[in-house]
Amino acid sequence: MTSGNVETDTKRHVWPVATIAIAQLFGTSLWFSTNSAADDLMSAWQISAGDIGWLTSSVQVGFILGTLVMALGGLADRYRASRIFVCSAVAGGLFNAGFAWLSEGLASAMLLRFLVGVSLAGIYPVGMKLIVSWAPERTGQALAQLVAMLTLGTALPHGLREMGADLPWQAIISASSVLALLGALLIHWLGDGPHLPDARQRKSLSLTETERRATVLEAFRVPRFRAAALGYFGHMWELYAFWTVVPLLVSHTVLASEYAMLGVSGMAFGIIGIGALGCVVGGWLSRRIGSAKVALGALAASGVCALVFALSWQELPAIVLALLLLVWGATVIADSPQFSALAAHACPRELVGAALAMQNSIGFAITVVSIAATTTLFEHVGLNAAWLLVPGPVVGLLGFAWASRRAVDDEVASGGMP
Repeated sequence: MTSGNVETDTKRHVWPVATIAIAQLFGTSLWFSTNSAADDLMSAWQISAGDIGWLTSSVQVGFILGTLVMALGGLADRYRASRIFVCSAVAGGLFNAGFAWLSEGLASAMLLRFLVGVSLAGIYPVGMKLIVSWAPERTGQALAQLVAMLTLGTALPHGLREMGADLPWQAIISASSVLALLGALLIHWLGDGPHLPDARQRKSLSLTETERRATVLEAFRVPRFRAAALGYFGHMWELYAFWTVVPLLVSHTVLASEYAMLGVSGMAFGIIGIGALGCVVGGWLSRRIGSAKVALGALAASGVCALVFALSWQELPAIVLALLLLVWGATVIADSPQFSALAAHACPRELVGAALAMQNSIGFAITVVSIAATTTLFEHVGLNAAWLLVPGPVVGLLGFAWASRRAVDDEVASGGMP
């Protein structure tokens, strides 16, 4: 057995999927680090909830630009995924620390958060590609673990805020930077998996394959990829706007007074963090009933939760409202890895990295609109702004159904079996 085989076997023995998931947890803790310090920032800089929404949107815009560059430039499929992840995690940690200690107001903060978003483009979609490179035979379940860590990473700053309630907000945000650097070390140790083209194949792809084939946009001509993407886009309208306003949903309802001992940050951590359990359960179910049923079931469930909250948040008792938000938090993210798994299986193998990056880019462009609209509307109508989250799941379900029907029709017309 060659030394390369021994090295690969050793890495398989120590659960590479778990390693990638933990690195994803640490790296994506950068994403919502600002929201954990929202109250401190609003007080120190005299800014509003809408301004906090713009800070979050700055990250989203940076992420969009980063994923577009990777997708259209072929970077996601031309260079080693592990190298991209490591460089991005290091850069993101440094920019996040710069936000904590160097920003002097909203303008400089938005610039640094934008750069954090650009860095995250080399963490989240590239982490998906690393998962596919190590475990292509169980993509749905493996991606569920990855997105579970993304969810915990999103919730983690709220948990750090609650544990370090007496610490300066800069210290809490800096903790996310330290975690990102640890994530970079883990992926540097792990490297790429054996199920993607090696360096020579990547070079050949960049010189000839991309010249002969259409761009990554060709993936959207595949009906089943289009179905997964449309479902994902509807899901994204709801997801990040929900995560952004969770502290507001807690602090402006009876939960803040009924469960004051938990703190707003503690409850926000629980509501967002339970999505990790939703992802894991969804991944387990995907092995038994398929990714499509799990994705559509979770999307429908989160849509129902959004509708019930918008209709009755003023009348529901605290315990029922808490349970509703926990179910919402669990289902709002559980569909994400399954839509990504469906997309990965539907597009050509050589376009997986770029196609997922493009899907992510469009999805996050949608979140910029939904976050800005929801936080701005909140300043005028309060929690009734939750009505803006309801259309996402509805449009996602209808889009998936329409594109899937077209896929079946195309297969029948070509003489294949649906």
